[in-house]
Amino acid sequence: MVETGGGRTADDAGGQDVGPQNLGDTDISAYDAVVVGAGFAGVTLARELAERGGRRVLVLEQRPHIGGNAYDHVDDAGVLVHKYGPHIFHTRIDRVFDHLSRFTSWNGYSHEVLADVHGTYLPVPFNKVSMRLAFGAERGEQLIAKMVARFGDGAKVSINELREEADPDLAEVAEYVYRNVFLYYTLKQWGTTPDKIDASVTARVPVFLSEDCRYFQDPFQGLPTDGYTELIGRMLDHPGITVHTGIDARAVLDLATPGVVKVAGQPFAGTVIYTGPLDELFDCRFGRLPYRSLDFVFETYEQDHFQPVGTVNYTVSEDYTRITEFKYLTRQELPGRTTIVREYPKDYEPDAGMDPYYPVLDAEHLALHGRYVALTRELPDFHPIGRLAEYRYYNMDATVANALELADRLLEEN
Repeated sequence: MVETGGGRTADDAGGQDVGPQNLGDTDISAYDAVVVGAGFAGVTLARELAERGGRRVLVLEQRPHIGGNAYDHVDDAGVLVHKYGPHIFHTRIDRVFDHLSRFTSWNGYSHEVLADVHGTYLPVPFNKVSMRLAFGAERGEQLIAKMVARFGDGAKVSINELREEADPDLAEVAEYVYRNVFLYYTLKQWGTTPDKIDASVTARVPVFLSEDCRYFQDPFQGLPTDGYTELIGRMLDHPGITVHTGIDARAVLDLATPGVVKVAGQPFAGTVIYTGPLDELFDCRFGRLPYRSLDFVFETYEQDHFQPVGTVNYTVSEDYTRITEFKYLTRQELPGRTTIVREYPKDYEPDAGMDPYYPVLDAEHLALHGRYVALTRELPDFHPIGRLAEYRYYNMDATVANALELADRLLEEN
């Protein structure tokens, strides 16, 4: 086993000629829009404003590379890996698929996930196949029939909904799934039990009354053939877009004067798109918004494959939540070598150099986020968007869809 790590620099950021690592003598008045963040939300808006609206757009990215959390790169072993954890694109939204398909082809990968339950692999989401493996063929068929009679064939049932059922057979299924698929995994991922997690999160992995072992059933799914970084680079490859990496927006945006936005010390009257954490933008004046973070441990093995599918969840054992093997996802042909990543969840500590990944959604923190949103409404033409700025748990397609809709509104207004 060989430990791997690292990533491409801004100079290798994939198709886009990024600017210098500081703004220097940049004339902010030369731009019509400033976009903070070079992930899917910011890049989609930058492209739309530049291409459809003829705007001159300045993109500022804190990291030394474009792509946000979807950034990928070739590691020292020659394997294309996702630096910030696995990203599998899937959508039912025609507009999103058509828009991104302008900049990439797709590799056709369909994600499959197995849960390691005391050494037995069960498909996740828990489905009819899982039922037979967990309870045996005969008992499994009995429980499947009972579940279908209650919820309907093909139904997706959240674990919290299933646990409310009084029928002893349904209660048996609920208890097994809760104990062996959800409980320990959720404790690791979120630091609390499933019943205390926002329903929008627990509903993401339901019990699925189907033989379909794919993790997603969306009609469009796969990974960009040349990788996410190349896709993002092509989206940014427009004469109206300038990109600067290594720029911390908190050091560039001055919001101290009510109703005025300054960029690099210069008053800016154009559009500002902000995709970072709102609490940190306003120096956490009302308190800090909590997130869960992740430690990623990458390992390379001198063998064709490490595990039977792209992702294996460890739902009853181990300190890590899952192992992902990238060659399945990317469909990369590389005999004799493979790279995996283990994910270790933890609370987000910004001063420890961590990245915020998953917002902790509850009434208290959503209300706190609302107070920061209210501050942005006092600023002219200032638009927070994306997972961090909106404090929501969005998939990539929802992020792109929201960005396209905001672009529509901004272009319509002008």
